[in-house]
Amino acid sequence: MNHLQRRGVRPSPERLNRRELLRSAALGTAAVAAPYIVPARVFGANAPSNRIAVGVIGNGNRGFEVLRMFLKQEAAQVVAVCDVNRASFGYRDEKQFCGREPAQKLVNDSYAKQTTSGNFQGCDIYSDFQEVLASKDIDAIAVVVPNHWHGLMTIRACEAGKDIYCEKPLSLTISQGRAMVAAVRQYKRVLQTGSHERSNPRTIHAIELVRSGRIGQLKKITTFVGAFNKTGPGPGWQPMPVPDGFDYETWLGPAPQAPYHQDRCLYRFRFIYDYSGGQVTNFGAHSNDMAQWALGADDTGPVEVELLEAKFLPKGSLFNAATETKFRMKYASGVELVCQLDKSQVGARFEGAEGMIQTGYGGFFAEPAVLKASWVEPKGNQFDAGAAHVANFLDCVRSRQDPVARVEVGHRSASICHLGNIAVRLGKKKILQWDPAAERFTNDDDADAMLTRPMRAPWQIS
Repeated sequence: MNHLQRRGVRPSPERLNRRELLRSAALGTAAVAAPYIVPARVFGANAPSNRIAVGVIGNGNRGFEVLRMFLKQEAAQVVAVCDVNRASFGYRDEKQFCGREPAQKLVNDSYAKQTTSGNFQGCDIYSDFQEVLASKDIDAIAVVVPNHWHGLMTIRACEAGKDIYCEKPLSLTISQGRAMVAAVRQYKRVLQTGSHERSNPRTIHAIELVRSGRIGQLKKITTFVGAFNKTGPGPGWQPMPVPDGFDYETWLGPAPQAPYHQDRCLYRFRFIYDYSGGQVTNFGAHSNDMAQWALGADDTGPVEVELLEAKFLPKGSLFNAATETKFRMKYASGVELVCQLDKSQVGARFEGAEGMIQTGYGGFFAEPAVLKASWVEPKGNQFDAGAAHVANFLDCVRSRQDPVARVEVGHRSASICHLGNIAVRLGKKKILQWDPAAERFTNDDDADAMLTRPMRAPWQIS
């Protein structure tokens, strides 16, 4: 009996062969009765019947972005979308309309443009991710849900034999991240963490300069995370009725029971510690990943963690993640990492004995000037790092090789964010000693207890 049966979930009935349906849909009809002019690729190596069948779980703000990345790929066919929200406005802004029904429409409309009939109805729709995992027609999934679901969904996907594109940060806690690593390796799956800076040519160039010694011996790294970009209700806020079409109980899942408020969910979940880690795990998952990469620390981490500054909203506010943070880490090599708020940028600055390099959303900067001249920005800045990152994942699904942001990379980079948040939340003015091999604190039991969190029944990671 598998985990779906144990939970009383019955997979959807068997349909016609998925790939045969896709082939028919690409022709614009379920029963071909007359000749059609069809793009050559429909019957070539990338015909729908040969593409990697992908299900996208999580159809919100970032989910739509990831969905569009997969729709650009000749090697993939999006065959399913899944979300606990049927459809609503109010994601990144009040005008953004997302959910599983708009996502299904996006997929069908996108593929319809590639047919002579202008019609396509080949994308299935689900509200329960377990049914997506149970489908034998799906080869890989994209996990684009709030962070508190990443670990459980990824591990269940490994058990179901699916490859996974999991958005950053990889995990909610360090213990969940380690369990994700174990599952990927045990079941021999391919996992790409959505740390797309690993596929950004500008970032690749900057990291190569640092690692090749062009700024001399690396001394210090400063990573930047953005400020809060949303305002939640303050003390005394009141619960709201759950909107029609939104399965709030499943949205909460393994997180603690809590009354519904519109600012708890959708885009704003990232500012509440039960579901995420503020901007430290949001933008910091990119900037701290750059630091790990430059240090060659993809399978290790720092040895010290220290809180420098932190600010929070008034007690009783719905948003409880720190609004401003600054923490310091030290590696065994002696390199110091400082992660801090910067309202104007997300990225990393690398200071060496003979120069400096800074890269991120704001551009590429370097001293001496010869290093600056070594990078020429693509005209119109047209390169799509996200799409390239997805393409790398799909290539590895076929080759069974590790992608550029393999599961260990995602785990260790997320761990930097979690370690910083542990120091911030503890609020202790002391240096926490961290053992990156054992993945535990050696001088503070309170910090060690924060490496994991209880999960609400029936959701558990075994």
